[in-house]
Amino acid sequence: MNLDLLLAGGLVADGTGAPSRRADVGVVGDRIVLLPPEPDGQGPDAAEVIDCAGLVVTPGFIDVHTHSDAATLLGEHAAALAAAPVLMGVTTEIAGNCGSSLFPALPERLDAMRESSRATFGGEVPIFRDYGGFAAAHRATPRPNHLTSLVGHGTLRAGVVGYADRPATPDELDTMCALLDEALAAGAAGLSTGLIYTPGTYGDTAEVVALAKVAARYGRPYVTHLRDEMSRVEEALEEAVEIARKSGAALQISHHKTAGKHAWGRTERTLPRIAELRASGLDVTCDVYPYTEGSTTLSAMLPPWANDGGTEALLARLRDGGERARMRAAIADGVPGWENTVGNGGWDRISIAGAPRHPELEGRTIAELGGDPLDTVADLLIAERGQVTIISHSMREDDVVRVLGSEFSMIGSDGVPKPGHPHPRLAGTFPRVLGRYAREQGLFPLEKAVHKMTGMAAERFGLTGRGVVRDGAHADLVVLNPVTVADGATYAEPLLPPVGLHAVIAAGQVVARDGVLTGALPGRIVSL
Repeated sequence: MNLDLLLAGGLVADGTGAPSRRADVGVVGDRIVLLPPEPDGQGPDAAEVIDCAGLVVTPGFIDVHTHSDAATLLGEHAAALAAAPVLMGVTTEIAGNCGSSLFPALPERLDAMRESSRATFGGEVPIFRDYGGFAAAHRATPRPNHLTSLVGHGTLRAGVVGYADRPATPDELDTMCALLDEALAAGAAGLSTGLIYTPGTYGDTAEVVALAKVAARYGRPYVTHLRDEMSRVEEALEEAVEIARKSGAALQISHHKTAGKHAWGRTERTLPRIAELRASGLDVTCDVYPYTEGSTTLSAMLPPWANDGGTEALLARLRDGGERARMRAAIADGVPGWENTVGNGGWDRISIAGAPRHPELEGRTIAELGGDPLDTVADLLIAERGQVTIISHSMREDDVVRVLGSEFSMIGSDGVPKPGHPHPRLAGTFPRVLGRYAREQGLFPLEKAVHKMTGMAAERFGLTGRGVVRDGAHADLVVLNPVTVADGATYAEPLLPPVGLHAVIAAGQVVARDGVLTGALPGRIVSL
């Protein structure tokens, strides 16, 4: 047998959670050939051999929660951001999360959506009429790893209803369902919501149920950033359960957390509730990132009505002293049904991660900038035309550990590839789980950690032939040192690559070695 690549002499953690075993892993084209280890050390002929003695071979990691929708489409200035997931072993990224995707929309809505999407995706981002346009653009832009996408409810709403704070009409909801049906038929991975973000937050439960029914017909999951992850997290979880039950769709809870001082410790209630639901037959799982800080846009710190009408309407309100006073009062007093991040924490827990025109502010909290915090926020958003990313120091380590350790959690980075000082989860999530939580803390064995990153994720999202090391599977692989693997990324230097990853292989080609890209670009759009 002539192989294109041979990973010789390593232990294989095959992605199923089974104990590691010694085996040689061959690659022919873009497929795996699993071989027994040769007792004399002489395996079959191969064009390239990687000595894996003392190392572990795993499936390529599947990041179930990314915002890498546009990273490779933004050109050379975003190259380091696009590379970060690959360097930490991610061979397949699932984008379109939190209700924001790059498609679909009615043609007459596209220009307005491009304006409001700059803050979400970090640049001049194309918005596509349909999944086909999205896929074609990525096929025309070579990439090292694979990409698939959910359909964002917020994008559907913006693409049909616009950015208005009102219910969708019956005809508009029918159009949203038709666009979703078309995208799923073309290969999109499921439906996502971001029910704290406008315009998705303007949709009620019944609207989401109607859309989730479309996803259920295709056997695709309903993936949700809950309407509240803070003081009303349990209520928000029950809304998600209601949507799953009424629609028949499998439920994936995005980056499950209990954030803010009023929710700390509530994983002691949410996790048993999810376990109870699973025992009763509901198909529900979650994902989690291994950090106590979150990241989002600065405009999400403002009450939902502030964003009514989109970016231009928001900026107009921010220029109005009376509107600023209303926003200040809303944050102080709360708004029914709104996840009030600042009210649950404080401006001293919100730091600037990305402000393209004001890089000197990155790393500083809003409180540290001085003056009235709301005026500071308003002035900065106006100057940056809404394109400000923040890091929210909102969680507690014991809650993170409980979610990581649960049997139904998988790993998603929630990476936000935007300029500045992005959250280090973009470059560190998967090695951090393997190093800090599996090896150092013993939260779970390496094989279970790998399963959460690979086979479990592939099964949830229907990625047939991925997430496992077996004969005939896609040749997406990672070679790592279990003794040294660890994240390198920090808040000060968020794109530092990890250590202990010797090789990352996608579609049978080595795309990274020891923290450096090789230049191979075999990545594909994965359509279901």
